[in-house]
Amino acid sequence: MRSHKTSSNNNKRPLLLHLVCSAVLFSLFVFAIQSSFFTGNQNKSDLNREEVRVLSEFQSSVQQCVANRGLGLTAHIIDHCKLILKFPEGTNSTWYNEQFKIYEPLEYTYDVCEAILLWEQYRNMTTVLTREYLDARPDGWLEYAAKRIAQLGAKKCHNRTLCEEHLNLILPAKPPFHPRQFRRCAVVGNSGDLLKTMFGKEIDGHDAVIRDNEAPVNEKYAKYVGLKRDFRLVVRGAARNMVTILNGSVDEVLIIKSVTHRDFNAMIKSIPNPVYLFQGIVLRRGAKGTGMKSIELALSMCDIVDIYGFTVDPGYTEWTRYFSTPRKGHNPLQGRAYYQLLECLGVIRIHSPMRSKRKQDWSDVPSRDMISRAHAAALRLKKSQGSQVGDLGQFGSCKVWGNVEPDSNGPISGSPDMSDVRKYSNYSKWEVMPFKSLRKEAQDHYMQMQGVSLYKMDGNKLDDLVCVRHSLKSEV
Repeated sequence: MRSHKTSSNNNKRPLLLHLVCSAVLFSLFVFAIQSSFFTGNQNKSDLNREEVRVLSEFQSSVQQCVANRGLGLTAHIIDHCKLILKFPEGTNSTWYNEQFKIYEPLEYTYDVCEAILLWEQYRNMTTVLTREYLDARPDGWLEYAAKRIAQLGAKKCHNRTLCEEHLNLILPAKPPFHPRQFRRCAVVGNSGDLLKTMFGKEIDGHDAVIRDNEAPVNEKYAKYVGLKRDFRLVVRGAARNMVTILNGSVDEVLIIKSVTHRDFNAMIKSIPNPVYLFQGIVLRRGAKGTGMKSIELALSMCDIVDIYGFTVDPGYTEWTRYFSTPRKGHNPLQGRAYYQLLECLGVIRIHSPMRSKRKQDWSDVPSRDMISRAHAAALRLKKSQGSQVGDLGQFGSCKVWGNVEPDSNGPISGSPDMSDVRKYSNYSKWEVMPFKSLRKEAQDHYMQMQGVSLYKMDGNKLDDLVCVRHSLKSEV
């Protein structure tokens, strides 16, 4: 009996030892996982802490810039990304919102991180619709092309040949304009404030000048708005009057903001000017309209963007154009606040009557180095908060990729039935421009981007880009 018990106990000991060892090993395994998880969270926390520090430093710089340049505006920091821009007490708010039964407010909240990501992205983007974009985008020809053609009679391009007939006239094969193509550009708005200061010669001194819609350019207004005319962004209504708008200017590039139209095409065939469709971002933000689109266009081509005719003085009570009679209307406080934010993000430089006698040295605007650090921090923070890891480089937002064959440049925009005036003019110079004729900064940027063109895919998503590879060998 005792022998049987001893044998039973001996059998239990190895089993007990095995269970104890298993428990120890399991505990060590759980501890290792927890340690790894804790370390990962700690590393992530350390990363976020550094990004927040950089962005907080940038916010302070933006705050000081607004204080120096805001003509009464002040910036109040909420956190490392958000701030409120406030107008001083007593600012004349004349616009009454019937829906909400309130006057236009005197303060606006902005997300600086989102803004800097958006506008730094614009510096690398293409803002003109091209054939390569439609080819690369999955629904490019079937669905998206149809949205850009008025009077098509269908929501989709089931007949691609028909859609191409509508678009060929204004559809370059690849981007006609390049990032960094110009050093300094002037974007000229239509505000009546332009008549208070003679900016004409200063505007004409820029490498390129961008104007809006039907704003006249002639000797009558030359001392106020200049005579140089390189690009003009027009809405659909103004495009109907493009011949009158051009008024004999054979080189001015017209870019239609909305859609092409059968009536437009008939006019385009008879004029020598290049005409394209705008391909930009549509976001819900504090300033809208053709003026903002012109800034987007300029930033995609120019290193420095100076804006004129966009600002209003404190106490402004009438919405005026420099070429029309005054009329009561909207006092664009929100737009003015957003433009001031953009200036202190290094996107634009504002010129207004109130600043005309002040020395404009721009030293109180954050430096490009500080802006680059803030942009990198905002990008890393955004990826980290979205639990996204991996490539954070310049192509991290490319959702769709396309390729252009090295020996395939595609047709320049046009059609067989164009008039001789257009057919034998220099309208195609932008589309056949030799790479070596670009300024060095534009060539260097093209190489840094590895010959890739970036396009916005959809309106309200910052991250979705269509990216098209070109052959670097064909450009050098």
